[in-house]
Amino acid sequence: MRERGFSLLEVMVATLIMAVAVVALLSNLSTSLRNAARLTNYDRAAMLAKSKMDELLLVPRFPPGAVIDGQFDLSQTSGVPAAWRARATLFEAAPGAGPGMPALERIELEVRFEQGGQTKTFQLEGYRKRNLFPGEAMALP
Repeated sequence: MRERGFSLLEVMVATLIMAVAVVALLSNLSTSLRNAARLTNYDRAAMLAKSKMDELLLVPRFPPGAVIDGQFDLSQTSGVPAAWRARATLFEAAPGAGPGMPALERIELEVRFEQGGQTKTFQLEGYRKRNLFPGEAMALP
């Protein structure tokens, strides 16, 4: 009479198959966590850039052509060093526009942050309407 059950060979093959499946799952989990950490830093930089752009758009007189820069507070970046640099330029105005006439101004913002020992950058542009000041009409391209 033959006994029921699994042979040692069948148990070893089943264990090997399970081990391969577990290793593949753990590898995928590790990759997913690494990608999530990378995207978290990028999302944080995007949110900081949007916040800084909103702040810059509210500055009543941004010096045309001047570059301003600064560092983000480490409490905002979860300890990741990050900095920003912004520049405003006149983008468009009516032909022959003079002081007091409306013009379109472009604000370019670049956010730099550290990730994995490398410096990554994120760029953002914003536009706003403002009136020309004396001496700016000649500065248009």
